[in-house]
Amino acid sequence: MSGRSPEEREAARRERDARRAARRAKRKGEPPPQPPAPEPPPPARDWLAEAEALTGAPATAEPVTLDRDGAPPPGGRPAVGGRFGGSGPSRRASGRARPGRFVALAAVALVVAGLAWFANSLFQPFGDDGEGRVTVVIPQGASLGEIADQLERDGVVSSSSFFQLRARLAGRSGDLKPGRYTLARDMSYVAVLDSLEQGLPPDVLQITIPEGRSRREVAPLVRRLDGNYIRATRRNPALDPRDYKAKGATSLEGFLFPATYELKKGQPVRKLVDEQLAAFKRNFDRIDLRYARRKNLTPYDVLIIASLVEREAAVAKERPIIASVIYNRLRNDLRLDIDATVRFVTANWTEPLKVSELQNPSPYNTRVHAGLPPGPIGSPGLASIEAAAHPAKTDYLFYVAAVCGNGRHRFASTDAQFQRYADAYDRAREQRGGRSPTEC
Repeated sequence: MSGRSPEEREAARRERDARRAARRAKRKGEPPPQPPAPEPPPPARDWLAEAEALTGAPATAEPVTLDRDGAPPPGGRPAVGGRFGGSGPSRRASGRARPGRFVALAAVALVVAGLAWFANSLFQPFGDDGEGRVTVVIPQGASLGEIADQLERDGVVSSSSFFQLRARLAGRSGDLKPGRYTLARDMSYVAVLDSLEQGLPPDVLQITIPEGRSRREVAPLVRRLDGNYIRATRRNPALDPRDYKAKGATSLEGFLFPATYELKKGQPVRKLVDEQLAAFKRNFDRIDLRYARRKNLTPYDVLIIASLVEREAAVAKERPIIASVIYNRLRNDLRLDIDATVRFVTANWTEPLKVSELQNPSPYNTRVHAGLPPGPIGSPGLASIEAAAHPAKTDYLFYVAAVCGNGRHRFASTDAQFQRYADAYDRAREQRGGRSPTEC
């Protein structure tokens, strides 16, 4: 069935009749007849008027979509919101394209936001001098990466990686000076670089006390201060050893916390001692001593054990193991036989020990006397104090310096195993003409 309207069929009929008439006139030699003038199109239907007539209610003059005959789509009310001229298909096509444009715009926005975040994190346009006070120690010879990691751990900068990148882009990575700095939390990278490039003020002395050193070893390191260090460390009102169950302590040995300190030139040595004792209190008071108490050990006993561990352990991870050997030997009523106690008594920290030194009758000599020495043999650092308070759980009773161990030890649970390790060490030393075989 044809889908054309009656008007279209009538127009087609007239066109056929015109063509037939033209052919007849051509055969007869007559001029072709002129086609009749097209009939004017029927007037447009007033849908609003018809709707008002049918419903009795005023109709809204909304735009409608019409079919090819100017009629509304079948099925009731004309579609609202369309346009004349067949705009429906183009509207649908536009709707299909819109999600793609939205995704593209979203991707661009994400890229722009990422670049903005990166630039803000790196250049910190709103950065400042931070807040609070943070003490940071930059060691001699530290690399940019090591400095950046230290600053991030201490909360001075938010990102080690961004700090390194900022320093390199600015060409400021090669002039960062070591020292003990008082900085702030969440400082801008530029502010930190300014402080580290400036270094310490010219009127400030920086004094580094190594971990484990005795008072006699520290005294030569502080000669630039005014006063006698040995005398200043016998007693001090800032700390009473009896508060740590130290019975009969004759000095502050062990309580002088090792660290790097800054003092203005001309300060008395007592100022350094005050700072060492304050640092000891801050660190030692954080130690959990419950395990040591269960073993009937006092805080002073833990400090003594820590001083032994500090001088015996050259490798950080061996500290808790060496502490466990000390605990095990004390439990089994075995002499500690720790050479560091002999060196403390004889002040011989570098040369091989003589037989006469090993037989020194001092109560500090653990090769002669059982149990712990009467007091610490130096001031231990925090890691050794932690190890002394929380030793590893082992059954080791012996340890011997490992041949070519570069500071490591070999641990043994039996005397037979210990003798094998000791014999191997002695043979290696003989092969080297009496020199220590630990460094290879």
